Amino acid sequence: MSSTYKPQGYNSVSPYLVVNGADATIAFLQEVFDATLLFRLADGGRVMHAEVRIDDSVIMLADGAADFSSLPAHVHVYVPDVQACYQRALAAGATSLQEPMRKQDADRRGGVRDAGGTSWWIGTKEGQ
Repeated sequence: MSSTYKPQGYNSVSPYLVVNGADATIAFLQEVFDATLLFRLADGGRVMHAEVRIDDSVIMLADGAADFSSLPAHVHVYVPDVQACYQRALAAGATSLQEPMRKQDADRRGGVRDAGGTSWWIGTKEGQ
C-alpha cells in the first residue's frame, strides 16, 4: 500500500533516541542487528539526526546537547535468534541486563544496555 504522508518503506511509529554517542550507537546497531544506515546529518562531530533500518523498522537518533539532553530508553526488537543476537551485543561492548530466557509468554527474551545508555530488549517467539 502506497502512502503520501510518510516516506516509502517507513513505519508509522519510530523510536527517536537521544543518546550520548550517536555514531557509536549506529555502529552498535549495525554490528548487533545488521542495521542499515539510511541518513546521517552531522554538525562537526555531533550527529544532529540519523536514521537506521532494522528489519522492517526505522529508528531515528541524535546526539544529546545542552538544550536537548540524552535520555535513557528501552527498545524491544524481535530477532530470528535471540541467543546469537545477545552474544553479538555482548561482544560489541553491551552490558547484560538479562540473559535470554522464556518466562510467562511465548517469547524467549533477553536484554542488554549499550554504551549510549539504551536498553535493548531482544526476543524471539518460540511457541504458544
